[in-house]
Amino acid sequence: MISRQPYAPTPHSYVPNTTLSATINLDEEVKLADTRAERDLQDSLAEIFSIIVTLDELEKAFLKDAIPEADYTEICERSLKQYKSLIADETVAKAFVGLEEFKAKWDLEVPRATERIRVGMPSTAVNASSGPAPATVAASGGTSGTLILEATQDFITFLDALRLGLLAKDQLHPLLTEVIQSVNKVTDRDFDNRGKIVQWLITLNQMKATEELSEEQARELELDINSAYQGFKSTLT
Repeated sequence: MISRQPYAPTPHSYVPNTTLSATINLDEEVKLADTRAERDLQDSLAEIFSIIVTLDELEKAFLKDAIPEADYTEICERSLKQYKSLIADETVAKAFVGLEEFKAKWDLEVPRATERIRVGMPSTAVNASSGPAPATVAASGGTSGTLILEATQDFITFLDALRLGLLAKDQLHPLLTEVIQSVNKVTDRDFDNRGKIVQWLITLNQMKATEELSEEQARELELDINSAYQGFKSTLT
């Protein structure tokens, strides 16, 4: 007869700790935070995580032409605004540290989202949309004429802001964003110095909200945007 031995012999020296076992309730919810502030912080960081992953998937879908351009633009703009709003909070920003640090901590591989956050706007704003050609816009009048007027006014408003000495990121970035958005509604042509608008948007996006351009940067920015304005006007003739 075969003698049966226990599958996993228990050492004679082992004595179950009944006291420890009694203190563990497997049905009890584990609290990750003790205070309201800690919970709010964790919720904000979780939201940032979700936004980053969403942006990366959104970029993939757009590249595969799996989402309409209008839907992509709307979702991307909303996600970027939420991201900026969250990290604008001092407590969240301190815990977040930075995008690269956050990605490393949570082992995130999101190259497309990283680029979109660095640029700070949808790719449909960086690249001209597939709207009507300038000649069609000028000839059609009505709403199209209104779009041309709005783009012109946005250029002038931005240049006036510079001349009035507005140099902070939170003053200039929204105005320059309006310039590129209104321009894209008018023309899909890559006019002279259009790329400089995008480059300055990226530069401003990477600055802190209250950080200001130097006088030298301001002069260069005014020159570049004025040149882009002239290039924009040349597409309308």
